[in-house]
Amino acid sequence: MSNVWRVLGLLVLVVGGSGTSMAQGYPSRSIKFVIPFGPGSSTDVLVRIVAQDMSKSVGQTIIVVDKPGADGALSALEVKRALPDGYTFLVGTNSPLAVVPSLRKDVPYDVMNDFTPITFMGDNTFYIVVHPSMPVKSIPELVAYAKKNPGKISYASGSTYALVATAMFATHNGMEMNMVPYKSEPESIVDLLSGRVQLLNGTYTTVAPHVKEGRLRMLATTFRERSPLVPDIPCFKEVGQPDFPIGPWFAFLGPAGLPRDIVMRMNKEMSLTLAKDSVREAMLKQGFIPKSSTPEALITYMKDQMQVWKVALKNAGLEAQ
Repeated sequence: MSNVWRVLGLLVLVVGGSGTSMAQGYPSRSIKFVIPFGPGSSTDVLVRIVAQDMSKSVGQTIIVVDKPGADGALSALEVKRALPDGYTFLVGTNSPLAVVPSLRKDVPYDVMNDFTPITFMGDNTFYIVVHPSMPVKSIPELVAYAKKNPGKISYASGSTYALVATAMFATHNGMEMNMVPYKSEPESIVDLLSGRVQLLNGTYTTVAPHVKEGRLRMLATTFRERSPLVPDIPCFKEVGQPDFPIGPWFAFLGPAGLPRDIVMRMNKEMSLTLAKDSVREAMLKQGFIPKSSTPEALITYMKDQMQVWKVALKNAGLEAQ
């Protein structure tokens, strides 16, 4: 009988200790962070700030993989197909995680079933900028000009947030503007600077250098409050515009079936990185507001955002294609 109990005891140790041994040996090689936008985009800049610092604490190189296209669906699909071994993660935004499921009929993944949520990462800030040739210096002036000149303003769309938010802005104010789509902001900024398009709702990373040099004019931020980076620029609410129910956000996820010990290890690593003063300062300078969460809180948030964006798309007059 004693031999039976001894064998059972060994089995308990093996089974009970398997998760611990996995956590202790992980990671043993480089890790990939797949992102939905290309080189030079605000997402690329922000994720590289995180990856550089986080690689020190995990003890392995973190490689940032730019996978633009299909409003972020290509990046999500790559992570969906990855092995749940803790070496491939998605730094997803509202684009692939909340907009694509409502904007496309042929979504190649299920947001809530094909991924393992790990932590929220924070919010990005966007700003309405125009080409200097535009005879407007405020949002009220822009609205008045657009209404007097229907169809004469073209706006660039380098992200799904820019697309939906600008469409909502136009619809609310009865403005008839032309949308010109781009794969990413760095592509759209070229045409904006040349005057081919006249307006962009863009990230601080992309637009700020050109605003400082006088090549673009900043009118307002679509964020819920003024940015400390440009305190003289009003938020939408201050210029008579409604609060947007949507916002650009970031989340950190793995493939479905990711072991719980890896989830909690990476949750801890990401949370510690985002809390560091040096990282926070670097991200805030890019107009990004870092904030972590528990995996469970992220799941709740993502479910809520899918509904919020579905309503926003409908109100903006955008239908699934």
